[in-house]
Formats: sequence, C-alpha cells, structure tokens
Amino acid sequence: MRNATESNIHELGELEQQVMDLVWQFGPCHAESIREKLTRPLKDSTVRTVLRRLEEKGMVQHQAENRTYIYRATEERQYVAAKAVKRIIDWLCEGSVEELLVGLVDCSVIDRQELKRLAKKIAKAKQD
Repeated sequence: MRNATESNIHELGELEQQVMDLVWQFGPCHAESIREKLTRPLKDSTVRTVLRRLEEKGMVQHQAENRTYIYRATEERQYVAAKAVKRIIDWLCEGSVEELLVGLVDCSVIDRQELKRLAKKIAKAKQD
C-alpha cells in the first residue's frame, strides 16, 4: 500500500477531494456520516467506493468497529499539502524554495508583510 507521501494529491478527483476534506475536518468517521455531510446526494455505495479508492491511494485507512468501518486520514492535511508543494518546487523551480517565494510575492499571491511574518516564524523555528 502506498502512503500519501508517495501518492500525488493532484491524482484526487473532485469527489475524492471533498471526501478527504471531510475526513480531515471531522476526524475518524464512517461512510454514512461522510455521505450526510456531502453537498450533493450520493448513494452509500458510491461513498464507500470513493473511500476504498482513497485507501488504495494511501490517503485513508480503516479500522473495523463491530461491522462498521471507521476511516481516518493517514497523514494530516498540512503535511500532505507540504509534500505536494515540495513536488511543485522540485518540478518547476529546480528545488528552489526562494524562487517559489519570490514568484508568490511578484504575482501578489502573498504580500511582503506576510512574507516578513513567515520569515520571523522561520527564524524563530530555527532558534528552537
């Protein structure tokens, strides 16, 4: 089984992403509770199929409680997002985080004040 760091987050379809968002938001849950929280009506079997696919991709794992499968994310959203960004940096910026950050500032994705706050957090993390 692959884990989420080996799978590509961009491999997730729209429905898979919605289900993952719910698993991350509400923690361990069963298929029925996910189905109830989705914005569009789906059959229970559809939700179970999506969860099985997510498990095959290494994004979730299940544990049986009585006859009910309880699903939980294999990794936190923040960690999966960081790994996805690292792949983008490696692919498009030849591994340069600086190049990515400069591009984010130049394209007004983040402003200079936010960049300064991030720099302070990084400096503090290095001290700890």
